[in-house]
This record gives sequence, C-alpha cells and structure tokens, in this order.
Amino acid sequence: MSADLASQVRQRRTFAIISHPDAGKTTLTEKLLLFSGAIQIAGSVKARKASRHATSDWMEIEKQRGISVASSVMQMEYRGCTINLLDTPGHQDFSEDTYRVLTAVDAALMVIDAANGVEPQTRRLLQVCRARNTPILTFVNKMDREVQDPLALMDEIERELGMTVVPFTWPVGMGKHFHGVMDLREEQMRVFSPGEDRVGADDEILPGLDNPAYAARFGMQYEQAQGEIELVREAAPAFDLADFLAGHQTPMFFGSAVNNFGVREVLDALVDLAPPPGERQAIQRVIHPEEPKFTGVVFKIQANMDPAHRDRIAFVRVASGHFQRGMRLKVVRSGKELRPNTVVSFLSQKRELLDEAFAGDIIGIPNHGVLQLGDTLTEGEALQFTGLPFFAPELFRSVEVADPLKTKQLKAGLTQLGEEGAIQVFRPLMGTVLLLGAVGQLQFEVVAHRLEHEYGVKARVMPARYNVARWVTCDAADGGDAELKRFIDGNSHRIAHDAVDAPTLLLEYAAELRAIEANWPKIRFHALREHAGLVFQKRLEG
Repeated sequence: MSADLASQVRQRRTFAIISHPDAGKTTLTEKLLLFSGAIQIAGSVKARKASRHATSDWMEIEKQRGISVASSVMQMEYRGCTINLLDTPGHQDFSEDTYRVLTAVDAALMVIDAANGVEPQTRRLLQVCRARNTPILTFVNKMDREVQDPLALMDEIERELGMTVVPFTWPVGMGKHFHGVMDLREEQMRVFSPGEDRVGADDEILPGLDNPAYAARFGMQYEQAQGEIELVREAAPAFDLADFLAGHQTPMFFGSAVNNFGVREVLDALVDLAPPPGERQAIQRVIHPEEPKFTGVVFKIQANMDPAHRDRIAFVRVASGHFQRGMRLKVVRSGKELRPNTVVSFLSQKRELLDEAFAGDIIGIPNHGVLQLGDTLTEGEALQFTGLPFFAPELFRSVEVADPLKTKQLKAGLTQLGEEGAIQVFRPLMGTVLLLGAVGQLQFEVVAHRLEHEYGVKARVMPARYNVARWVTCDAADGGDAELKRFIDGNSHRIAHDAVDAPTLLLEYAAELRAIEANWPKIRFHALREHAGLVFQKRLEG
C-alpha cells in the first residue's frame, strides 16, 4: 500500500442526500455546490420557466415538473477533500434508484422539512441506511417559515427513526422571527440574513452563547432558545464518533437552504465527521480501499444524458486501487475486457474527462450494453460485490407501439431503459406484448415521456392483469437447472424474462403465489432479484 494511495483515500467523502419529496433536498444540493465553489449561481427547482434549473435536475421532465426523478452525481473540492455528492429522487415511485445509490455511498445527509417533520419516504430510506449501518447527518430545513417546535422535532426524529439526536446548532426563532442559529460546538451565533443566489459577504458571527447583547437584540426568541439549549445540553448525550459511524447517533443542524443559511456548517461537518471510503464486501472476500489493484461496481446506468449522442453511462463506484484512463479492466460477469478512454467525472450532466480516480470516487464509463447494473470491474481478479437491490415490482402495464413501423425503436428504447433500472421490462414466454413493472405509477409516465422524447416512439401503456412478481431459482441440491426448467415448462403461461434474462413468475393474486409455493417446494421465490441482496432484504424486513 503506497502512502499516496492511502492519503488519496483519506481525502475522499462520498455521501447521498435523502428526504421525502419537497423537503428541500435538491435545493440543499445546489447550495452545497455553491458553498464549495463548484458553481457560481444556484438554480431554483421551482422556477420552471426560468432559464436556470437546478444543476442536479438535468432531465427534461424534471425541468418541466420541478422534481427529481433520477439520481445525479456531482463532484466538488472543499477544504482539501474531494466530495462525491449523490442527489437522489425524493419521490417514492423512484425508490429503487435511491436504494441502489445508497449502496455506493459511505454516509447520508437526511433533509427534514421543519414544518412536516418525519415523513413516510424518510422512514423507508432510513430503514435502508440502517440495514447498511450508514452514518447519517440531519439537516432541519425551512426554518424561515412557521414550523414545528425544535424540541418536538428532535423528539420525533429520535422516536420515529430510532436514533439518538445530538444538536450541533440550535435555532433562534422561526418564520418572520428567525434570527439565526447558535453553534453549540463553536459557542457562537450565526445571524440570519436572507439571500438566494450567490454566496455574498460572510454572515455576521457573534461570539458566545449567552452574550448580553442577544436579549436586547433578539428578544423573547433568544430567551426561549436559551432555555431550550440548557435543556438539550442536560438531556442530550455528548457526540460519540463511534456511535455516529455505526448509524446509532445523528448530528442535527438547523437552517434554510433556499436562503443559503446553515449550509456551511453542514459542509464542514461532512468533511470533519463523515468517514472516508471503507472496506466493501464481495462474495469472495472483503475489499480494502487502499489495495493497489482497482476494483469497482456499477450501481447505476443512465441512458441519454446527452440525447444528441444516444449515450449510455455506467456509473461506477471505485472500491479500491488507482483508476487510470485507458487501463485494462475485466467485466467479471462476462469475462470481457474494457479499456475505457473517455471516462468522465460529473457535475450533473456536465462532464469532464477524467485521468485518474481513487476509492470513493464515482466515475462514468460510456458503454453500449457491455455493462449492467451490479457488474464488478477488476484488473483480472474474479470478484462479485454484493447487495445491489432489485425489488419485485408492484404495478404492471403492457406496452405497445402506436406506429407498428417503430416496433424496433420501442424495443431498443425499453431495453436501454430496462438496463438503467428506470423501469423493469419483462418478455413473456407466451405472446409478443412486452410488460413493464414498476414500484410507482409515475415511473410509467416518465418512461412514456422518455420513449417519445428520447427515442421518437409514442407508446400505448395499458393496464395489465398482473399484481405479483417473483424471481425463481432452484438450488443445486434440490435439482438445480433441471428442476427449474420443469417448473418453467409447467408454468410457461405466467413466466417472463427480465432485462438480464432472469426467469420471473407473474401472477394476478397473492393467494396464487402461496399455492404455487406449496406445490413446488424445491423452487425458491425471491422478492429481490440479486441473490446476495437476500441478506439485505431480511435485515430490512427484520
């Protein structure tokens, strides 16, 4: 292990921003980029007709609706660290993309709307983080509005999410009477001043937590905050780095992302507290980030980031070693060799050619179907990373092309969208009509929109009779491929193959599944496709 490689790993921070929709996640992403110097002017996710849009919302439908429907990857430099920031879709219909992104990060930043508190999607995402013991920082947003009492919010987070909360900052007032935040560690107050676009002059900083000038200047809001801080300091435990890194404790910050307020404290905490890249589990062994040989895993594929070139980018999390442009890489699943020369780093859809990368970095490899979600890349060693989840879809639609002459484009478009995980595409053994499977209704709308605008295909998306899907396998001890073939032949009218040709049982009713499981005791029925991910599923369900 070279000292330089170890130093590069120590300087990396890779984290995802997670939240319920509309908590301000994409806005906070913009402001983190702004404060790091990665961008000069922040876009607004709400100004749909404006010329500026959020840097992380690059897809046309995102700009129209003002929502994030695909994860974005952005890299920035701050205080000597290389920070890889992944902005995830907040909308629950795109939770699969978010779950896969969470396998590629070392920490998460949870954004909570101070008015709404802990919301359903936040709970679900937290379950995923807890299953992976991912350290979490909490940012309570929108303090410039009329919101919940901060003590009530703190109690709700602890109760709902099962984590001990340690406030690092504390608000003085809220809404029209929001005066700023007390930095409990630095023992100073940052005075609130609104301002959306640029990082202007430094905020006013006042020394001490009980400065005599506070009462006269900030009135009853300060007196209330002073009492709350005394209570919190007596009741809340001290921050414990080991508990934070194990996912048991979360540092909490208050602010207003749209007004650039409280953002710098979060950015500093990410550098100071979030862990550098750690070891990652493969089926064969544990991979350490400082190992000299390159390894990486494809956790996301995105088609048409540049519609003019019909490209497909495989997002690879570097797990170990030193990546250099043009080096020979092996795709372990297929045995094929790659020598990527146009590898890119990201600022959303803006790309820069990349010469090198280290553990924790996210690199983009343009490819035309060579790489699939979950693929492991190495310098030759046969490794397979574990835990990339594919959930059984809960909603199904059949899809036909409006113009029969464009059948080929439809299949090509759906193949690419299936490969990137935007939708699950199933080819039934019986019949020619393709089936789409999704977690949420909005996925179908996005796919129809993208087929029309990226592939020039108007598709008819119609109801399908299925409601349950399970991937099917059979262990070698129970008859292996021969028993699986017997099952498929006996149920061919309800078997389809997915994007990677995995056989899938499609059913109308859950009761049918119970009957089939009883009749075929040697067949295994999976709600998660990735075999290694079954442990992950059990931890979630437990």
